[in-house]
Amino acid sequence: MVKQYKQLTPEQVDFFMENGYVVIKQAFTKEKAAEHTKNMWVRLGRDPNDKSTWDQERVHMPIHNRERVSEFAPKAWEAMKDLLGGEERIDDASATWGDSFIVNFGLPELEKEGSDIAPPDLNNWHVDGDFFVHFLDSPEQALLVIPLFSEIKPRGGGTFISPDGIDIVAKYLAAHPEGVRPIKHTFIPSNYTDDGEHPDNWYHLKEIKNCQKFAEMTGEIGDVVLMHPLMMHSASKNHLRTARIITNPPVALREPFNFNRENPDDFSLVELKTLKAVGVDRLDFKPTTERRRVVPLREILQKKMLEEEKKRLEELGKQTEALKLSSSNPIAVA
Repeated sequence: MVKQYKQLTPEQVDFFMENGYVVIKQAFTKEKAAEHTKNMWVRLGRDPNDKSTWDQERVHMPIHNRERVSEFAPKAWEAMKDLLGGEERIDDASATWGDSFIVNFGLPELEKEGSDIAPPDLNNWHVDGDFFVHFLDSPEQALLVIPLFSEIKPRGGGTFISPDGIDIVAKYLAAHPEGVRPIKHTFIPSNYTDDGEHPDNWYHLKEIKNCQKFAEMTGEIGDVVLMHPLMMHSASKNHLRTARIITNPPVALREPFNFNRENPDDFSLVELKTLKAVGVDRLDFKPTTERRRVVPLREILQKKMLEEEKKRLEELGKQTEALKLSSSNPIAVA
């Protein structure tokens, strides 16, 4: 008997098992998106109508507010539970999404004819999870999630993914139970003590050249892309110069993935996809070193950005209050 899922259709399950991702259309409303992004430009300190203020190609914003996924995007939450084997397996600390927007502005030169770059030649290919040592069964990044807070058209800066890259990443991690450290676009086995060249290093920008399948994540406001955690992906070039707005909230598990469950019906879809990528029906995977966290440079930079954004929002609050006072106390004209 075919296993039934609450949100995902049989066609979506088959698509995920083949391609490693699924798109949940209209998982949250445009109204909710607008509410979350209403102060985004103030936080950025840039003018949405003056592209001369768009002085960076991409900005990764820090988080101010959170909302439970089950309330913000219930269809996406149900699909996440389907993919991960139930709510009881998901770490409650990651059951929220926030306003840590990733804004892709593009660059003026990208509007020129002939500026397109083939997907394998993009320079940002990576696997998410810059904050922990990676193992095949790592619970810290159980899904790669992309909620769309702006419409994303082709050539508009949408994330590019490589579905067949999952297989080569999974096989590499299966061969390295000692775990690997993420450094820029590289995985370095954790038993190496420096960051130099080693035979067992993994280079995303090199391995992506061995991939044949690529997909551009376009869509409408409210769409949510749910992907296998080992999906190689890259920011793309925004040739349209319309601000592309997404978030990328990590989803963690309470316990590591289990590729050797006694009852095969208990495997989650993500576990089944990983096993398929490695080429086995089950795997008694055991890390040979301790799991540990890494403090990425991103966190240090975002702490500074957070303080700057708070100051801008505080100034906006003062200006709004001043306007309220002036309108409630009009000066009499003789």
